[in-house]
Amino acid sequence: MNNFLKSKSRTFFLFCFSFLLAIIIISIFDFSFSWLFLLTSIVVLFSLLIIFWKNIFGRFVLLCFLFFIFGLVRYLVTIPQNNNKNLLYYVGNTKVVEGFVSSEPDIRLDGVRYIVSAQFISDKKNNQLAYKKNKVQGNFYFKSTLYPRYEYGDKLRLTCLLKKPEPIEDFQYDKYLARYGVFVDCTPSKIEKIGEGEGNSFLKGIFQVKMVIANKINRLWHEPYASFMAGLLYGYRGGLGTLNDLFSRTGVTHIVAISGYNITIISTILIALCVNLYIPRKKAFWFIVFGIIVFIIFAGASASVVRAGFMGVLVLLTKQIGRKAKISNVMVLTATLMALQNPYILVWDVGFQLSFISTLGLIYIVPIIEKYFAKMPEIFGIKESLITTLGAIIATLPLILYQFNRLSVVSPLVNIFILWILPWIMFAGFFVVVLSFIFLPLAEVLSWLAFIMMKYIVVVVTFFANLSFAVIDLTFSLWMMIIFYLLIIFWVYKHSKTKKI
Repeated sequence: MNNFLKSKSRTFFLFCFSFLLAIIIISIFDFSFSWLFLLTSIVVLFSLLIIFWKNIFGRFVLLCFLFFIFGLVRYLVTIPQNNNKNLLYYVGNTKVVEGFVSSEPDIRLDGVRYIVSAQFISDKKNNQLAYKKNKVQGNFYFKSTLYPRYEYGDKLRLTCLLKKPEPIEDFQYDKYLARYGVFVDCTPSKIEKIGEGEGNSFLKGIFQVKMVIANKINRLWHEPYASFMAGLLYGYRGGLGTLNDLFSRTGVTHIVAISGYNITIISTILIALCVNLYIPRKKAFWFIVFGIIVFIIFAGASASVVRAGFMGVLVLLTKQIGRKAKISNVMVLTATLMALQNPYILVWDVGFQLSFISTLGLIYIVPIIEKYFAKMPEIFGIKESLITTLGAIIATLPLILYQFNRLSVVSPLVNIFILWILPWIMFAGFFVVVLSFIFLPLAEVLSWLAFIMMKYIVVVVTFFANLSFAVIDLTFSLWMMIIFYLLIIFWVYKHSKTKKI
């Protein structure tokens, strides 16, 4: 046991795991702990550590408990205090709230979703604003019509019925909003724009650039292809309409979502293309890492985009250095850092779970299945696309079945048919959009090339989505998911013992 604990990598892994386990447990069961209890536990554990420091096993156990307590503390810190300085205090009342739009508006076909950072709150008397305004903190969420539309940084005054979000059947609506630091839902009866220029100037600049690019895209392509191209270039999904359902039925929604599932597969294909073009792997690695960083900034640098980009770089890094033995430590450190930034993502953010698990699949499962495709010729990156797709699908399938209770039977085949062409569409779209700022008529002519490629994907997706057996609805319990993942872990472990990955 002492030899096991002397391994720094193993102890590091278990300390981080203890931290993450605490967050997972408190997220699922919503345990409440008093700050006095937590503070007392930390003092007691530190005292015992001083006493038993020379005992390797005792020190290890105490440190695991200490990291477990730190995980509880990190989760509880995110829960806002219920006092008159916080918006949560006024839940159940109709108030006049002033604040600014603090994140990029979520534009959909049926309206726009906004997150507003509150600054002042007041009452309304006889249809007139009360003169006394109290400073307040906290974010709230509200839905509005497509027009008038408000932008990031706009200052708003809303007459709101403030409510605490509640779960809706099987959908944890309250946890969904908590991921964004939102604990109050607003039903507005009146919305006024009273100013602008609030928020982060860097983010505002990015969003303004995206708006200019979105206008160019709408000029070059008609819907839903304009939204399709915007989804490929920066993750926009507002105008896809029925395409969203078709993508869902065929298991390819990742192509228009900024996720690790998307970035890791696309970046791996681009690496293969660079190698086929005789670009040295090391240079290709740095080129694509730089491209991912630029993409993160362009896509708004939101938490989900940064997370997805980081996962993509992780996969590329393992391919670059060729050392997978220590990647488990890198992955658990990644999860720990992300949980430190936002503890709600571990249990309530399916996007994070898919990104994390698909990344593990690309790192550990892809090398196992590569040997079965050794004789397959490499044409247009199809072989690389097929292998990475199967690795990601195997890794994420139990989670997808549990979260969505549906299985897309045609997903592997559809991915094989379309993933090889995605880099070409993205390159063509990027080139045409840039060209449109220089010479619009030529860009409008060349946009037909990207349109034909997007049309190909839509035709393939539509054909397979309309098959009667495309999707199977089923019930997949939590325990079934756990059992399946244990079997996958055993399979990977057994292979790593018989043949070093």
